[in-house]
Amino acid sequence: MAGFLHTPRRALLGTLALPFLAPGLRAEEAWPNRPVRFIVCYAPGGPTDVLSRLWCAKMAELTGQQFVVENRAGAAGNIGTDAIAKSRPDGYTMGMANIAPHAIAPTLYTSLPYDAGRDFSFFCGLWQMPNMLVVNKDLPVENIPELIRLLRANPGRYSFGSGGSGTSPHLSGELFNVLAGVQVVHVPYRGTGPAMTDVVAGRLHLIFDNIPGSIAQARQGTVRAMGVTSATPSPVAPDVPPIGQFLQGYEITAWAGACGPAGIAPAVVERISAVSRQALATAELSKAYLDLGATPWWTTPAELAAHREREQAKLAPVIRASGARVD
Repeated sequence: MAGFLHTPRRALLGTLALPFLAPGLRAEEAWPNRPVRFIVCYAPGGPTDVLSRLWCAKMAELTGQQFVVENRAGAAGNIGTDAIAKSRPDGYTMGMANIAPHAIAPTLYTSLPYDAGRDFSFFCGLWQMPNMLVVNKDLPVENIPELIRLLRANPGRYSFGSGGSGTSPHLSGELFNVLAGVQVVHVPYRGTGPAMTDVVAGRLHLIFDNIPGSIAQARQGTVRAMGVTSATPSPVAPDVPPIGQFLQGYEITAWAGACGPAGIAPAVVERISAVSRQALATAELSKAYLDLGATPWWTTPAELAAHREREQAKLAPVIRASGARVD
């Protein structure tokens, strides 16, 4: 679902409907007048890919231009993020800005091929989404306090999985270790699918995962949901308590926005942000996000840049305290 194909007449009508494409604008300001490439930093089929494609489809509908999704997975989002940074700064190549490559990687990785603060034009926020902690259904615990007692009594015996080092589920587990005073061994996987399979089979004890994948397994009864990483319960799992109710200061909320390479004309940045605000305000896209456990989250370009900076500063001490490091 990379975008909607339109007839020339429909594309023209869609373009004329946008108030910011007024006569007299320079060609670079009349964004978009050709297809847009959107880089998703993760593999097809995962929550971030699905959410990105929903947004791209709505953007295509509103602008009359195709939004072509390109998946550039690897290194917890760093490969795709680097591709965005090195693309032409004209507004026609953009992609996802999210917590892993933009707020976690600068501290976790010894070196990066991009600068998370300087190498990007930030457009706006798109969504926020908590992670969920689930455990193997045979683990002898029913809630977070029981889990903490079990883990404290058996340091290093139990392990937690994530979709890879440097992801928000990985940091969710590291923060849990630090605040709970436990030693749960991190096992990185190439995606959360294989990790969840091992939790269900009992080869892995617990996992932190984006809520769309974990809630589906919990509802089927193949795993037991323990808590969510957000400060408040998720609308799609209102009976699953926030971990922060039991560990003071615990909160990690995954987030994603849209960005492009540094140097995009300010007028184009503002146009992209404005159309995205319109897209996220539609009942169709808002419902689709909420059904998947994500909350629509529009911000101004400046607000997204500031949020990224705050998140990096907040997570850096957690990463250092955990001892996690990737060369």
